[in-house]
Amino acid sequence: MAASSGSRFKQFLKKYGKVALGVHFSVSAASITGLYFAIKNNVDVESLFDKFNLPGFSNDRNDQNPSPQPTNPDGFSTEEPTAVMEEKKRNRTAELAASTGGALALAVICNKALIPVRVPITVALTPPIARFLAKRKIIKK
Repeated sequence: MAASSGSRFKQFLKKYGKVALGVHFSVSAASITGLYFAIKNNVDVESLFDKFNLPGFSNDRNDQNPSPQPTNPDGFSTEEPTAVMEEKKRNRTAELAASTGGALALAVICNKALIPVRVPITVALTPPIARFLAKRKIIKK
């Protein structure tokens, strides 16, 4: 099956060539632009990655085994109960977006993660765009 899909892809590129590349680059540019503006407007990308459980980007940690607190021989905790302010969780996405070029870099990384979505869009849009360009005599059939 892999050989047939590889040969179908080669036939697709042979048939549509430059149009397919143009459509792919246009879809990628639109994706990066949309992601860039979403990041600049403080959309929490990490929570989106967590929601879809994208490997390598998800914040899921193995917190099932928390570190044991030291106890006295009588079984009570050695720490005195004090009012301790919890440390605020660092938002790495916001820090990266605030840095110079960080928002663009994050948009490109997100664009790479969305390649399984962009490729079918390219394949679906290329034939109608090629027909449109052929009707206008911008390209040869």
